[in-house]
Amino acid sequence: MKPARWIGLAAAAAILIAGASADARAQRGEPVPADLEGVDVIEHPDAALPLELVFQDERGEPVALGQYFHKDRPVLLVLGYYECPMLCTLVLNGLVDALNDIDWVPGEQFEIVTLSIDPGETPKLAAWKKQNYLEAYGRPAAAAGWHFLTGSETQIRQLADALGFGYRYVEQRDEYAHPAVLFIATPEGRIARYLYGVSYEPRTLRLSLVEASRGKIGTTLDRVLLYCYHYDSTAGRYAPVAVNIMRAGGAISVALLGGFLAWLWVRDVRRRRTA
Repeated sequence: MKPARWIGLAAAAAILIAGASADARAQRGEPVPADLEGVDVIEHPDAALPLELVFQDERGEPVALGQYFHKDRPVLLVLGYYECPMLCTLVLNGLVDALNDIDWVPGEQFEIVTLSIDPGETPKLAAWKKQNYLEAYGRPAAAAGWHFLTGSETQIRQLADALGFGYRYVEQRDEYAHPAVLFIATPEGRIARYLYGVSYEPRTLRLSLVEASRGKIGTTLDRVLLYCYHYDSTAGRYAPVAVNIMRAGGAISVALLGGFLAWLWVRDVRRRRTA
C-alpha cells in the first residue's frame, strides 16, 4: 500500500477521536468516509468491564482480564494492533513519553494492558512488541506490569463494545481503522477516564490514575490537586477550578494562622515558666 494512503487513514482516525460523535457529524451534514464508518468512541463512564473474558498473554498462556485488576491498582488499557503501520505506534510512543515523566512503574502503582484488535496476531508477535516497548521505556521492572495480549474476534469485540471503542477492518487495505485513545479503569474494573490523541500530558495521566484508584495511590499533593482541578473533556486534561482553589487556599491560610498562634502561645508559656 502506498504510504500516502495509510498516512491519510491514520490521520483521519486521529482526527475522529478529537471530534464529535458520528451523530454530531451527521447533524452538521459532514459525510463520513467509508473506511471510517463506525470508527468512533462512545463513552461509557463508570461502566463495568467484562473481566471474565479470556485472552492470551505474550507467553501464549490463557489469562482472564480480571487477573490484571487488583484491590488498589488502576488499569490503563490500550486497544490497537501490533502490525499497525502508524497510529498504534504513535499512541504507544506517546504513552511511553508520558510514562517517562512520572515516577510510577507499571506493576507497582498501576497495570497496563495492551490488546490487539486483530484476531490473527499471535502471542509471539505480542512478545516481540512488548520487548521493543520495554526497551524504549527503559525500566525493566515494568515487565511485570505491562501486558500484551491477543485473542479471538468474539472476546476482542466484547471488550471493545464495553469500552465504546469502535473499529473496523478495511479489507482492501488489510488494515484496521480505529481511534487513538487510552482507557483508565478502576481497580474494580469500571471505566474511569478516556484520554484521547497520540500525546498525553504526564500530569493528566498521573491524576487520571490517582482519581481511578480513589486516592489509594499518589501523594497528598496529588489528592489536593484533584480537589483543585477537574477533568475538562473538551481539552482532554485537568483544568483548575477557581472555587476549589480559593477554598483550598483559605484552608491553608487558616491552618498556617492557627499554627502561628499556637507557636506564640507555646512561646509565651515557656517564657512564663522561665520567669
